Amino acid sequence: MTELEQTIIREISTLPKSRLPDVLKYIRFIKIGLADKDEIDRRFDESWTRVRARAKELNITQEDIDAEIRVVREDKNR
Repeated sequence: MTELEQTIIREISTLPKSRLPDVLKYIRFIKIGLADKDEIDRRFDESWTRVRARAKELNITQEDIDAEIRVVREDKNR
């Protein structure tokens, strides 16, 4: 392990446990920026597949989604 990696681990170890999920999210955010276009497209497609499957489990239709969007947009315009 490099000195920089050790320093990063020491810094992380001093954070409150409640902040560790934020660190992990940030690391993943950085890694996405390093991915090539094909990898980003693959991840995007996989995410949509999971979202659609979850919507089906919850019986959420496209009409439900459209109605929610209309309500939000109407509220913004007030």
